[in-house]
Amino acid sequence: MRIAHLADLHLGFRQYHRQTAQGINQREADVAHAFRRVVDDLVAARPDLILVAGDLFHSVRPTNAAILDSFQQFLRLREALPEAPIVIIGGNHDTPRSVETGVILKLFEALPHVVAVPQEPRAVRFDRWDLSLLCVPYAATVSRRPRLVPEGDAARNVLMLHGRLAGLLPGDEWWYDHAGPPIEPKELNAERWDYVALGHYHVAHQVRENAWYAGATEYVSPNPWGELRDEEAEGRRGQKGWLLVELDRRARVEFRPIPLARRVIDLPPIEGAGASAEQLNALICERATGVPGGLDDQVVRQLVWNVPRYVARELDHARIREYMARALHYHLDLRRPPPRRETGVGAPGARRTLAEIVEDALTRRPLDAQVDRGRLLALARGYLEQVEREAGER
Repeated sequence: MRIAHLADLHLGFRQYHRQTAQGINQREADVAHAFRRVVDDLVAARPDLILVAGDLFHSVRPTNAAILDSFQQFLRLREALPEAPIVIIGGNHDTPRSVETGVILKLFEALPHVVAVPQEPRAVRFDRWDLSLLCVPYAATVSRRPRLVPEGDAARNVLMLHGRLAGLLPGDEWWYDHAGPPIEPKELNAERWDYVALGHYHVAHQVRENAWYAGATEYVSPNPWGELRDEEAEGRRGQKGWLLVELDRRARVEFRPIPLARRVIDLPPIEGAGASAEQLNALICERATGVPGGLDDQVVRQLVWNVPRYVARELDHARIREYMARALHYHLDLRRPPPRRETGVGAPGARRTLAEIVEDALTRRPLDAQVDRGRLLALARGYLEQVEREAGER
């Protein structure tokens, strides 16, 4: 049998300020476009079972447009593949944090052969394939995590889970917000499953021979540049999509890329140490005008290292604003040189940065038992980096 594994669609995601002619946030429209392309490919591939491993929506209260469009796309799937069950679990973004908040995922059970598992773990049996599917939504990984082993006597056993595996995510993890407590890889008991369908990490990534993150279907994290780097390590830079899994004696997994509405481009970084404003202006212009296909309507970052404040003030900001107007988003990321101080009598030394001071304070500060110190430190680093980037744009 063949299983479609997708995750982290984040429908309703909004970013930047540009709107479509219909008054919809452009990035929200891009994310909806990606889902339509996924549905097109699902219809072409004709899987037997469709798994959505969490974060169907970007928030527990998505926009009306996101709800309506997603329902129409699932209805289109239902009409084209009437016999293929669809199972959706809750991710951290579409999981309510209070009992008073409703669960939007249950809406889709109005369609035939759609099962939504928003919060409590649940095993779903499919007799036609003699398959048992254990669904573990994000909420169950936080407080009511079941033992992740097959139950019963099914010939095939599949685990679908939304969460963060400890130590297996490459790159900087701070931008995977609200990740919850990490799951130790051995807890998956991957050797006891025919396939493990994971959601939460936004890059398609194999963690075991039969265990994969499907990745997101668009760039919807606070750090798309980190995603590009991680995708490059996987040999799929700039690619988003879903996984087609062939279950036979072992799981055979095919990554299915989809065309995106626009590119996310991280231009080659510039070293600004010792450079004048005129020299940096020339390098920034060279990078911006050298984008293959142009930077118009794309999402672009230009990182420049070691730029003192007085040099940053003298840059050609009129031309930079032109780039910002042409691109959907152009981010000139100016990084300051490390500060210096004098110690003793005329002895040079490096002054402690704010990040070092904060990290030292948080390392020594007593914490409640339930607080993950490593995650707290990662969040603090991420927030400080964000403030520094925003200050450089002023």
